[in-house]
Order: sequence, then C-alpha cells, then structure tokens
Amino acid sequence: MGLKKYKLGELIEITDERNYSGRYSLDSVKGISTEKCFIDTKANMDGVSLDLYKVVNHGEFSYVPDTSRRGDKIALAFNSSVGSVLISSIYTTFRIFREDLLLPEYLYMFFNRPEFDRYSRFNSWGSARETFSWEDFCDIDITLPNIKQQRKYVNVYLSLQNNLAAYQSKVDDLKLVCDGFMDKLKAENEKLKIGKFIEQYEKRNVDDQLKLNSVKGISTEKSFIDTKADMNGVSLTSYKVVEANTFVYVPDTSRRGDKMAIALNRGEEPLLVSSIYTTFKSKDTSKLLPEYLFMFFDRPEFDRYARFNSWGSAREVFTMDDMNDVEIPIPDISVQREIVNIHKCYIERQRIASQLKEQLNNLCPILIKGSLQN
Repeated sequence: MGLKKYKLGELIEITDERNYSGRYSLDSVKGISTEKCFIDTKANMDGVSLDLYKVVNHGEFSYVPDTSRRGDKIALAFNSSVGSVLISSIYTTFRIFREDLLLPEYLYMFFNRPEFDRYSRFNSWGSARETFSWEDFCDIDITLPNIKQQRKYVNVYLSLQNNLAAYQSKVDDLKLVCDGFMDKLKAENEKLKIGKFIEQYEKRNVDDQLKLNSVKGISTEKSFIDTKADMNGVSLTSYKVVEANTFVYVPDTSRRGDKMAIALNRGEEPLLVSSIYTTFKSKDTSKLLPEYLFMFFDRPEFDRYARFNSWGSAREVFTMDDMNDVEIPIPDISVQREIVNIHKCYIERQRIASQLKEQLNNLCPILIKGSLQN
C-alpha cells in the first residue's frame, strides 16, 4: 500500500460564505466545542444581526483560532449533518478541495486525535491571546493511504458512530418522559416552598480526615468535577464536607452565564468543597427525596429563576434564603420515587452514552494508525 505525505494546505481551502441573504435564522446558530462538535451557542443573540455570520455547509469544517482559554484542546467541528449551520464570523471555515486524495470523515478522525490538539497548542502564538493561524493550520503534515483504504476505516468509524446515535436517541426519549412527568406534576399539584423541607448543613474537615483526592469543584452542568484550584500548600481543615445525599451550590452566579452551579452527592463517600460554597440537605427523606428535588434543579427554569433572583453590586449571589423560597410541587413520596427511578435509568444510560462517545474518540488514533499500517 502506497503512502504519501502532504501539507494539509495542499488539500484544503478556506470558505467564507456569509448569511447576507438572511437565508438562515437564529435556529441555525451554533458554537464550537473542544469535543470537536457543534453545540448550541452560549452567546447573547438579542438584537444581533446574522448577516456576517459564516455558513458551514455539509462536509465542511470550522475551528476557533484562539486557543488561549480552552485548556489543551482546540475547538473544531465537522458538519456531517444534511443542513447548514451558522457560526461566528471570527471562526475559520474550510473544506477539502482534493476529495480524490482525502475523505472529509478521514480528516475528521485525524483531528480527533490527542496528537492534533498537542500540535495545535504547541504551535499557537501570541501575547494577549494565543492563536493557531490558518497558515499554521495549512502547515500540518498528514500522511495518507489511498482513498479505498481511507474509506475502509471511515466505514468502521461511521458504523460505530451510527450505533452511538441510535443509543443516544433512546436516552433522549427517556429524558422526554422525565420532562413530561415533571410538567404534569407542576400542573396538577400545589407548589410549596422547599424551605419547609430542607436545611442548611455545614460540616468542616476539621480533623483533616479527608484528603486532596476528595476535593471537588462544581459544574454548571450540575455535577462534581475535579477542582481547578491550585491546591499547593492549601489546608483542607476549613473545607466543607458534602455527605451522601447532600446538596452543594455556588451562591455567586455572576460569572456562570445563565446556569447555576449545583450538585448532589449521589455516592456513598463524602466529598470536600470550598468553604465559600453552601451545603444543604433534605430534613426528612420520607417527605422529600433528594433525587426528586435535584430533578427540579436540573431544569432550565430553575437556572432562570436563580439568575433573576440573584442580587448584589460587585457580584450577584443567590442566598440560602433565596433557595428556601423556591417553589416546587411535592407529591406523595411514592410518586416521587416513581419518577426518580425513571430518572436514575436516564442518568445511567446518559453515563453509558458519554462513555461510548469517549471510547469512539479514543478509537480515532487507532483507526488512523491502522489505516497506515495495513
């Protein structure tokens, strides 16, 4: 099998199609993730003209040249869908013009390798912000097998991707069931302030029993994450302990977009969080299940409510008093348990879907390597 080495610039070209005609609306606007996919935009689009937004058609790519604030990954996406999407004019869009030598899906697999992220970060330059320019992008070396060999490995990748999409669609169906159930409860039950059912809980790590591996941060995705704080020389005795079935949230809502950072410790082991966070729990789990309450915290309307009811000048905060004023329907515990069991099934399947997606991404370097060896 003959292999040939190219500069990527020999195979790709910039596209710069704009939405001047107004053909595409706000529904088509997307952002770009470091997970190498298009995502719903996080930008405030109120009053924004879409005329200058760039169009990414089927089979085309886009990437974010600014690499300064994205960790060790570059934000890039490939439009494999039938329709076109709109992206910010500051992003770079391109396509393959030598599809006789390089399949778009094969190039996407190439971009999904950690080696590409390391290369792009190492070759990003700048003072105020580091960028991976189009010239640097075109200078990437790529070794290619023939089209037949590329298609063989692309077909393996697409087959796995289709299986993942089918599984994800079943997960999404479960989410719809949960959302519909919750909406039905809101319509049929009286809303009560949760302050009657929860209490603030504060336990410190004074005996230094929990160590650094227990320290967690809180994501606006409503989950615990590895802390991003520099923990060198930091004493953990003032850190708060989050026991099983205990909630913790970040009162400061100023710099988290439109989402609230809150999490529930669903595990059996206690965790540690910063002393500036607020912890609370259900007073009586025979009246209010923590998992049921969390389902309301996980809904977009709670995020909107929390942001609207955050107050302050230098920084806006959502206090424990504000939390106590949140109103939700609280049906019989058997009804709570029923919807919680469905939601647990959804959470588990979502975890599996995320794991499958990660495994698929991890397979890309293996597929590229295999295509070059066989």
